Amino acid sequence: MLLALLGILSLAAAAVAQQDPDPAPMAVTAPPHAPAQHALTATDLGAWLDGFMATTLEQGKIAGAQVVVVDDGEVLFKRGYGYADVAAKIPMDPDRHQMRIGSTSKLFAWTAVMQLVEAGKIDLDADVNRYLDFRISAPGDRPVTMTDLMTHRGGFEEGLKDVMATDPKLLKTNERYLKENMRPFMFAPGEVPAYSNYGTALAGYIVQRVSGEPYEAYVERHILAPLAMRSTTARQPLPPAFATTAAKGYRTSETPPSPFELVGTAPAGQISATGADMANFMLAHLQDGRFGDARILRPETARLMHRPSLKAPTGFDTLAHGFFRGERNGRIVLGHGGDTVVFHSDLNLLPEEGVGIFVSFNSRGENDSVYGARERLFQHFLDRYFAVSVPVTPPAIATAAEDARAIAGSYESSRRVETGFISLFYLLQQDQIVANEDGTITASWVSNERFRETAPGLWREVGGARQLRATRAGGRPAIGDSRNPVAILQMAPTGRSGAVFQLVAGLSLLVLLCAAITWPIAAWVGYSRRLGPLATGRAALVRRLTRIAVVANLVYLLAWYSVLAPILRTDVGYYNGGLDSLIRFLQVAAIVPLLGAILGLLNTWLAFRAKLNWAARARSFIVALALIGFLWVAWMAGFIGWSLNY
Repeated sequence: MLLALLGILSLAAAAVAQQDPDPAPMAVTAPPHAPAQHALTATDLGAWLDGFMATTLEQGKIAGAQVVVVDDGEVLFKRGYGYADVAAKIPMDPDRHQMRIGSTSKLFAWTAVMQLVEAGKIDLDADVNRYLDFRISAPGDRPVTMTDLMTHRGGFEEGLKDVMATDPKLLKTNERYLKENMRPFMFAPGEVPAYSNYGTALAGYIVQRVSGEPYEAYVERHILAPLAMRSTTARQPLPPAFATTAAKGYRTSETPPSPFELVGTAPAGQISATGADMANFMLAHLQDGRFGDARILRPETARLMHRPSLKAPTGFDTLAHGFFRGERNGRIVLGHGGDTVVFHSDLNLLPEEGVGIFVSFNSRGENDSVYGARERLFQHFLDRYFAVSVPVTPPAIATAAEDARAIAGSYESSRRVETGFISLFYLLQQDQIVANEDGTITASWVSNERFRETAPGLWREVGGARQLRATRAGGRPAIGDSRNPVAILQMAPTGRSGAVFQLVAGLSLLVLLCAAITWPIAAWVGYSRRLGPLATGRAALVRRLTRIAVVANLVYLLAWYSVLAPILRTDVGYYNGGLDSLIRFLQVAAIVPLLGAILGLLNTWLAFRAKLNWAARARSFIVALALIGFLWVAWMAGFIGWSLNY
């Protein structure tokens, strides 16, 4: 059982660190002969989407979805698929049923920020401490700015505690969350992209303080009301008027509904909206801030918001004041995805074409099928109505094979946790780059694709347009992905290598488990054969204490497993202040692996000093190594420490 633990936790790792946003669009160069495309009409959309969604929901075991498309200042298409309530057989209705849109909510926060920039109340390049009643102490001389928050370059470490809840009593206000769950800095501000819900929540709090209105009230008054988004709310829990119309969320269409998800980093993911209302939001951004006779941004502010905040290499996505900005099928795309545990949404705008598409699913689906479904839907939409041929990949440069070997290895995302026990999962889910015999590389996070080096340090997907770039981040070799402007992959040093960690953890657990099983058997054999003790006096005492330490280490690991197990169920709401007492107890219990390592070394020293037979010496030495390895594993996994902020 214990040997299986490491593998189980490896499978759970992705649940902890899943990326909230859908990757932004990427650059594609169109060859001269593009395939024929369909006219973007309501009739053609209906015919295509009806077939696509019926198959997608059934095969993925997804309960329901909403799709809305706008074009040329009007709602072209909106339709619900599947069920808003499976048990009651209530069909999904984009005019009536609210969906939790997750991190797509960030676009409302960034729109609010730009409104206050327009009003002269926020300076994008000023120290955010100017607007706060507590202090953000960044490393180095450069402060955190609002631009840093909008481009996810605040430098914050990721966090899990209090991020989500299902019990309203456990939901903190945004202000309380920010002050009680301050995230450590992993990077200096402005240097490294690292997607941060904390950073967006901080921006929402600044909106509240600068405007003098509670954030939820500000969004209602300055965004929802002008856009006639009457079926949308930023309030948690839902107001009574929305309680009967909110779509239920499901793990799969065959499981009971999940409780309503409350987001602790509220401005980063609190919005509940209908697809019809999201059409109004898309229209406003496609029309430079105007919706009908109302306006939420002046044209020059809206255009500023949609322009890149950062310069990116050709073909690489970037951020535009909160929007993901890139190119797909030769068209500029602005967008943002969003995920809770059970709701999954995606909003994409083609500003030059005046087209927007919003989709929201109310299920995770079997084997997390919703992620692939969401990606396929948008790509198929582009291929059908904005077709482009597959680009030709340039030939490899002469040093490709040598360069491939140089960058091969384990990588960890800049969006990670290093404080506390959640860091274990980031050690277990490191990505790999493999150098292939033909000089290409394979990246573990891109399925079934190879990349060819077409320029020094630039690797292009064979037969595609996705690119990887060798660079440096945080003083380490790193890989940038053209589809992901909010994180970078840093090469893991040997001391943080996931492969090394798993090897040490696996061997240590194997030895300790074998020792725990064989020692009682050996004792029984010795007793039945009336064999004398192998050691006496102090050596015998230390041997007994070492055996106790081995068992204690295994019990200690099982105790930590009880804390980690909810992640197997993606039960993120489990991690809140109510867990503090248990975590503190386990932090005190860290004396167990420390004493175990000391006893193992002492036992080995006494075994060699007493000149025991070679088998006894070897056993004591191997057990000592396992106990030391276990101590190192506990340290690397974040089990040893005193912080309750993780």
